[in-house]
Amino acid sequence: MPGERKTGMWITTENPAIIFEDSAVGKMKKEVWDASEEEIGAILKEYEIPSPPELGKAGSYIQTTPRHKLVENRRKNDVVLITIGSTECHGRHAPSGHDSFQVSQVLEGVRRYTAKKGKPVNLAFNPINYGAHPYHHIGIPGTVIIPPDVVKETLIYVMLGLWNDGFRKQIIVNNHGHFWVMETALHEFMYRYQLPGVFQVLDWPKAIREFLVPGVREDSLETPFVHADETETSWGLLLFPEMIDMEVAEKAQPKRFLPGDHWMDAAESFHRPHRWSEGEGHAAIELSGTPEGVVGDPTRASARKAKRPVVALLKYLTLCADEILEAFPPGKVPPVEEVTLRTAKEMEPYLKEPQSKGWKSVYSLPRIGM
Repeated sequence: MPGERKTGMWITTENPAIIFEDSAVGKMKKEVWDASEEEIGAILKEYEIPSPPELGKAGSYIQTTPRHKLVENRRKNDVVLITIGSTECHGRHAPSGHDSFQVSQVLEGVRRYTAKKGKPVNLAFNPINYGAHPYHHIGIPGTVIIPPDVVKETLIYVMLGLWNDGFRKQIIVNNHGHFWVMETALHEFMYRYQLPGVFQVLDWPKAIREFLVPGVREDSLETPFVHADETETSWGLLLFPEMIDMEVAEKAQPKRFLPGDHWMDAAESFHRPHRWSEGEGHAAIELSGTPEGVVGDPTRASARKAKRPVVALLKYLTLCADEILEAFPPGKVPPVEEVTLRTAKEMEPYLKEPQSKGWKSVYSLPRIGM
């Protein structure tokens, strides 16, 4: 059946801590795992990483592309990658927009690569430049906290507007510690509007967690990924080194009241009982415990340590977009009556290409039960 893939069980590596599923995703990861550093460098060149930020570059984002060209692109590739970042203190050595630049510059690499293949993926400006935050971020200077409901509603209406413009395959790529808000927004969007499409929320560290396990190879990170630490600083040194000042980098560790081995790191690399966001009170809030704005050791960072994980994420996002288009070519969506409670007849005018003959705006579509 379409959408199904026969797999074996596991693909092992020389390190018993790292295994991959015997699937297309697992095989892709194994290729990246086995690649030499020279091969990793060659892949980064294919994606043109590092490159200057493209937030103001013509033709890079939906918002920077002339309308007629945007429509041409959408007819070739109607997948949109939505970047999600924040404004958050990342220590004295890094910018507070670190999360936003980190995700946007990776996704820009995916756009450049797919453009060379003749079907550029679409990028949507970061709709969440500030972000919701876990409670323990409260009060730290440099971190701007937005209520979760505001963040949720913002994302829901961004999704709706993009759908109305024909972008009905949406991958929301999150780069901040508010993932539960992203999940809630996606499901509320579906409950509220019941629109056919492909909608995914991706927390990128978990997508490539194997490449963030510390100390498994010579070019690996040495410490677990937490915040503004070796991991994030390494990514910054690769993607936007001019924004990182290693001369003032300092390490800091949280003040814990209970043992830390109950809690997973940001990448959930270890098999521990709790996600990092599943509690408060077991450690001091950031303002008291780590006022430096750092949890970990950024002094260990290097661009080299970020290269393989970045390649893994680039390859994964490319695979996601390719598989979506293979299942549902541009202009096509999953069967209305199999993914919503609406009828195909009701949705027919709304699923036409925007502003084509017979098209209706989704804003005129009655909500179910209203």
